[in-house]
Formats: sequence, structure tokens, C-alpha cells
Amino acid sequence: MILYIGAAILLALAGGFRIAQEYERGVVFRLGRYSSTKGPGLYWIIPLIDRQRRLDLRTRTVAIEQQETITRDSVTIKVNAVLWYRVFNPEKAIVFVEDYRAAVYQVALTSLRNIIGQHVLDEVLKERDAINQTLRKIVDEATAPWGVNVEMVEMKDVEIPESMQRAMAREAEAVREKRARIIKAEAEAEASAKLAGAAELIMAHPASLELRRMQMVSEIGAENNSTTILMLPSEIVSLAGSLSRLVETRAAQGKSKSSATE
Repeated sequence: MILYIGAAILLALAGGFRIAQEYERGVVFRLGRYSSTKGPGLYWIIPLIDRQRRLDLRTRTVAIEQQETITRDSVTIKVNAVLWYRVFNPEKAIVFVEDYRAAVYQVALTSLRNIIGQHVLDEVLKERDAINQTLRKIVDEATAPWGVNVEMVEMKDVEIPESMQRAMAREAEAVREKRARIIKAEAEAEASAKLAGAAELIMAHPASLELRRMQMVSEIGAENNSTTILMLPSEIVSLAGSLSRLVETRAAQGKSKSSATE
């Protein structure tokens, strides 16, 4: 009889051994009161007196369902997000809140709706990083008393009404057209400045105008197989005649000098 009683006691004591993984912790309650946090590894609790709740300390990923909310400029949008959090204090996560998973989810959900209502549509679309940081800070401050640390919150998708999408497309098209017109106007202004400089140079040197005209004629003749009649000013013709007579006079003087030498 004593052997049976001893065996039963040994089995009961052996039943108090527990094993927690590296990422787990066991929150032990003794007669209903918090006693200690055990793990990782092998540990022992008093059978029939101690009770434990085991928690996972790894980072959890939670998808926040799509919410229909209104921005500050009265645009109805649908937005969802992804939440990353982990338990850093197992005792608080068990003692201070009934279900920390549901509590963290609800805080993130309501905070997302509130922060969207504080921003206009353009800010929601263009300043996601800043909104995500603000949202993470708000949720983290609310969940810190429960022993939960919010690592990151990211808005995943922002769905805009179709009518608003068409309006934004027209706005973007108008912006692109405005940019194109500005670039064209700047190019025309630069070209006008270059032409003004060229005109001043031609006024200072009138002969350059005729040289440019001859160059244009040669370019036209090279591109089009045609005959071109060129009207030259009388000054150019007179200058060409004077040059021709000068050349003939020099040639005659050269011949007379060679005859005298012979």
C-alpha cells in the first residue's frame, strides 16, 4: 500500500514538469495569484496548486480588414493595413487584458479610422510613411500597458471612388500640359534671345548676312536638284568687279616685269 501511495506521489510530482520553447514563456498562477514567469526550457510547477498560461513571444502579423472611412476633405475611401506586434511582458499580457490579440486588433482598427479622418486625400496618398509612423506610435502607446510592443503598421491598399479617380486623372493631365507649355515657352524665349544676338552681330557686320544667304542657297541646292536664281545686291557685284580688275592689273604688271627682264 505504501508503495502504491509513493508511486502515485511520484507520478503527481513528475506531472508538474513543463517544457517551454525558446520563443515561449509560461505565466504561472498559484492558487489564483500570479507567481512567476517560467521558461524557456524545463521547469516545474506544483501539481493541483499551480496553473500556467503559455504565451508566444514571436512577432505576430495581423491583417486589418478593409475599412470605409472619410478623409478630412469629405472623400470616402476604403483602406486596409497590416500590423506587426509582439509580447514583451507576458505577465501584463495575461493579467491586464482579457484577450490581448483582440484588444490590439481593435485599437489598430479604430486608430486607423481616426488618423485617416485627420488627413486630406492627397496626404493619405502622398504621405503614407508619415501616417504609418504616427499610427504605429498611437497604437504602441495604447498597447504598452498590456505588455505588447507594436513594431510596425503599414497601410496596404487605398481604394478611391471611380469618380474621384477620373477627377485625379484630369488633374494630372492638366499638370502635364502646363509643364509642357512652360518648357515650350522657355525654349522659345531662349531661341528668341539667340536670334536677337545673331541680329545684333549681323547689323555690326552686314557682309555676314550675304555669306549666310549664300550658305543657305548651297544647302538648298544640295538637298533639291534644281536651278536657283540668286539676286545679289549691287554692292556685292561692284565689289566683285573691283576685285576682278585688281587681279587683272596685278597679272599684267607681272607679265611686263618678266618681259623687261628678258
